[in-house]
Amino acid sequence: MIAIELLEKYDAIQKKFTKTTVVFKEGKLPAYYYQILSGEVKMNNYNDDGREFIQGIFYKGQSFGEPPLFLNQKYPASAVVVEDAEILCVPKESFMKLLNENPAISIKIIENLAQRLYYKSVMAAEISTHEPEHRVLRLIDYAIANFNFKKDANGHLINFTRQQIGDLSGLRVETVIRAIKSLEKKGELKIINRKVYR
Repeated sequence: MIAIELLEKYDAIQKKFTKTTVVFKEGKLPAYYYQILSGEVKMNNYNDDGREFIQGIFYKGQSFGEPPLFLNQKYPASAVVVEDAEILCVPKESFMKLLNENPAISIKIIENLAQRLYYKSVMAAEISTHEPEHRVLRLIDYAIANFNFKKDANGHLINFTRQQIGDLSGLRVETVIRAIKSLEKKGELKIINRKVYR
């Protein structure tokens, strides 16, 4: 996360977005760097059958949509607000100036992009070669490690709906439900008040 004060020095504008608002659309050229102050945003697209595929879900303190910004390419997915959000938007030219004048921030951005690329590589292998239970567990473990899910006496609360797990793993929601129940029987997950814990 880049410090808010630093982003504000480079023309950041704070905007509020309500649930289901499209921040940017697939196929459009990028104009801003986005960093979430509060709320939740998903990057998604749809196949020819109208089925949603979630590329990623982003939370407070995370940024999204940078690769096309650096490449000057069109967005390969849309960004949609999942929970009402406040987002800092920095114009592309100002953001590039920020990076040129702050090499340590450039390194942080590279590390962040490398982490996301690693996740996509791991998940591509998981989706193409493993059984549903393994896919669900791997996705959950990655989310715990990277999204700061809350931990209490029951374990880590998995802040994904069954539908989101399906959309992130390429599984149908019915398959996700069966996999979660099976993983609960094996002691890998807990279901308490319909919420999933690891």
